[in-house]
Amino acid sequence: MSRRPRRPPWRLLRREAVAGVPGAIGSVPDGMASAVLAGVNPAFGLYASIAGPIAGGLTASTRRMVIATTTASALAAGSAVSGFSGDERSQALFALTVLAGLVMLAAALLRLGRYTRFVSVSVLTGFLTGVAVNIVCGQLGDLLGAPAEGPFALAKAIDVLTHPSAISGASAAVGLLALALLVGLGRTRWATSSAIVALVVPTALAALLGGVTSVEDEGAIPTGLPVPQLPDLALMLDGDVLAGALAIAVIVLVQGTGVAEVAPNLDGSRSDADRDFLAQGVANVASGLLRGQPVGGSVGQTALNLAAGARDRWAAICSGLWMALIVVALAGVVGKVAIPTLAAVLIYAAAGSLRLTRIDTIARTGWGSRAAFVVTLGATLVLPIATAVGIGVALSLVLQLVREADDLRVVRLVAQPGGGLAEVAPPPSLPGGEVTVLDVYGSLRFAGARTLEERLPDPQGARRPAVVLRLRGREQLGATALIVLEHYAERVGAAGGHLFLSGVGPELAEHLRRTRRVDLERRVTLLEATPLLGASTEAAITTAEAWLRAPEGGSPDPVEAEPPGA
Repeated sequence: MSRRPRRPPWRLLRREAVAGVPGAIGSVPDGMASAVLAGVNPAFGLYASIAGPIAGGLTASTRRMVIATTTASALAAGSAVSGFSGDERSQALFALTVLAGLVMLAAALLRLGRYTRFVSVSVLTGFLTGVAVNIVCGQLGDLLGAPAEGPFALAKAIDVLTHPSAISGASAAVGLLALALLVGLGRTRWATSSAIVALVVPTALAALLGGVTSVEDEGAIPTGLPVPQLPDLALMLDGDVLAGALAIAVIVLVQGTGVAEVAPNLDGSRSDADRDFLAQGVANVASGLLRGQPVGGSVGQTALNLAAGARDRWAAICSGLWMALIVVALAGVVGKVAIPTLAAVLIYAAAGSLRLTRIDTIARTGWGSRAAFVVTLGATLVLPIATAVGIGVALSLVLQLVREADDLRVVRLVAQPGGGLAEVAPPPSLPGGEVTVLDVYGSLRFAGARTLEERLPDPQGARRPAVVLRLRGREQLGATALIVLEHYAERVGAAGGHLFLSGVGPELAEHLRRTRRVDLERRVTLLEATPLLGASTEAAITTAEAWLRAPEGGSPDPVEAEPPGA
């Protein structure tokens, strides 16, 4: 766990306050655009940009991570509340945000941080690529001022492009100018201010041209700071809201883990995934209570924080405080912003989030990674976000099991004349009357254990085979692996042979004795591991050779492995 935030010295606070200014400025277009993406009043994105950085900054272990609005969580939120309309849609959004925060808090308390690594990179990349494509396609109508019809974002984009006569010339000019400013300034020293420039200049043009939809046309922007309010409990129990909250929690937690990797703490302390889960949960509860939308570890805002010279959590906290001042002072101005400029901000951010090098890496790897990417991408494009996330999580688990099964390898160890052991392919059938030493690489969980069963040499037809199976480094075996060992020991025993398990640690030895799944009296002999690598296996070979020389029907008398230095 990271240390509690201490009161910073004045000099540090002043520097961090200055570093937080670009983040606050950048949060204005990002927050508003994310709210538009969720289909709610842009003010709710601004409120989230106050609560997220402050509440998250106070509690995160990754001290330079900024917890703010993200396009992926906004898209998921919009999908979850799409069935509501009017004020009920806003109330559903607040309930969704609080509920997602509670799910993240539960994940932190249950210490589930380590399980984020089970989400496949191929699945995550496919999902985020689908989110980016959905944003671009879904915002095309707003960018060009054209109506867009269709069951999903890609269909809406096709509808806009196939009806060019419906495009508004004024809206298209404003939106394309904003997009050009974002692209042009993004590679200059004005990059940190490019989003603000892309709002102000095209909005001024929109005022001259007329006929361009503005933020206040979509709904009045409240003045002043939001008043905390409890969410509607009935809405929190709605099926779509509940599914959306779970999907957002998965998205935010996985993305937050990635943000922690690119913003390490400057003092060398390690980030705690569970503490960051807690921070994002607290931030979402605070955002929902302040009438904001879901937030999470933001790649863009964190990068802006680092570029501004932030060295600690106080830059993010100050960014939220600056944002509060902006909301109080400029609420009236915010309502004048042209909607096509927000669409341009979203499209630019979505295009920038595409990880083409990672997609290329996936394309060059095995069929499993490519299939996972394509399936998740397709699901994200045509299905509700919650469903796509569920498919992605399930697909990740399936891939994990498949890889465990495919990665399991059985080798035979053969003594060499000059000393040492060589790895060779195991025989398909066990030879009789000699010792066969086998080693296993890979997981023995679930499908891996079944793969082991298939790849162990067949004892049928052998006469009195002796098998040494190395299990060094395995602390426990699951039920499937125990059953596989039990069946193999019975088959070896039926051929008049014996199974020797070498390198067995104390915990695994106790586990085998307690479960009683393998016959340690007649069919299986344990030789416990020692600190000296290979000593237990050598003792097992010696014991097996002595058993082969003894009259049939005798029980092996295990040879003690030599201690180190003997």
